[in-house]
Amino acid sequence: MIVADHLVKEFRLAERKPGLLGSVSTLFTRRHRIVRAVDDVSFEIPAGTKTAYIGANGAGKSTTIKMLTGIMTPTSGRCLVGGLEPYRNRQLNARRIGVVFGQRSQLWWDLSVPDSFRILQRIYDIPEPVHRRNLALFSELLDIDALGTTPVRQLSLGQRMRAEIAASLLHDPEVLFWDEPTIGLDMVLKDAVRELVNRAHRELGTTVVLTSHDIADIAAICDSALVVDHGRVVHQGSLHDLLRTSGHRSVVFDHRDGTSVPAALHTIEAGLPGVRAVPGDEGRIRVEYPTGEYTSRQVLTFLLDRFDLADWYAPEPDLEDVLRQIYSRSRTSRPTPDGATAASGTVAGDTAASGAAANGAAASGEAADGAVRNGTA
Repeated sequence: MIVADHLVKEFRLAERKPGLLGSVSTLFTRRHRIVRAVDDVSFEIPAGTKTAYIGANGAGKSTTIKMLTGIMTPTSGRCLVGGLEPYRNRQLNARRIGVVFGQRSQLWWDLSVPDSFRILQRIYDIPEPVHRRNLALFSELLDIDALGTTPVRQLSLGQRMRAEIAASLLHDPEVLFWDEPTIGLDMVLKDAVRELVNRAHRELGTTVVLTSHDIADIAAICDSALVVDHGRVVHQGSLHDLLRTSGHRSVVFDHRDGTSVPAALHTIEAGLPGVRAVPGDEGRIRVEYPTGEYTSRQVLTFLLDRFDLADWYAPEPDLEDVLRQIYSRSRTSRPTPDGATAASGTVAGDTAASGAAANGAAASGEAADGAVRNGTA
């Protein structure tokens, strides 16, 4: 369904010297540098899956999404969505996808939400029964009727995001690209959004690509993950496989042999160098060990030999901890501006892509001009 083949996106950025003299000098001599935001990315996302596209700020996520939605043209490489090259078939591609960008709007800024929905119905040629069905669903889960006839520009961020999410699903798209869709939503509405997208996937087979820093969104919506770092794919697979990449695992146990907790902690850390033992609730002890040095079997064998275990379990690594490890590696290995092509390049790329083009891609065909006007108002 979605294919990226050696995808590269570069931006040409002007280098400006600080101060008034530096600004004047750039009028006569200007230097540029090439920043690579997406660096030879290749992946395939099968139809009907729900994939989290994950990475630290500046990893190249939004730039990739903008190429997949047709907003940007790759510097080199190729991408396909449903067999179409998005940047060559923008109108046709836009009719088959739904898009939410957390900081951009596809609605008409001076019109109410119902008026925007009526325009979108005409643009997408949505049959009246389908339109009424979806509006009823949005009313049930998102309380969209409560927005009334208030112009979009007067809505709060949370209210606008409810309308944006509904607009992206109004025409029953084959593919959803959601970039930070739950910004500004409270916990109740976040749950409703997750139920909405999961229902669309279950009933219509919608393919979902979610970019988010909200761990709860990722866990509740997605069944697979695509992780990028410095513009390169570093992991693709199920969320379970991602959790298994954790550098640390743990075993939690309770014992009944009378050994005091401080003595047990000392025994464990002395017998297993590099392992950290911490007290838990109700006398339990948590043993955290590096996966590169020990297996759970080795740790458990050590515990069984030294304690009379009442119960034990090995919890799955926390997704937030795994992503924190990836983001930490990203920051420590961040290249210098002269050396290459990573996070700062993505930021610059996203800035270059903002404005009229970013808003135009969210709506299809004739809607693009209207969306451009709304975004720049």
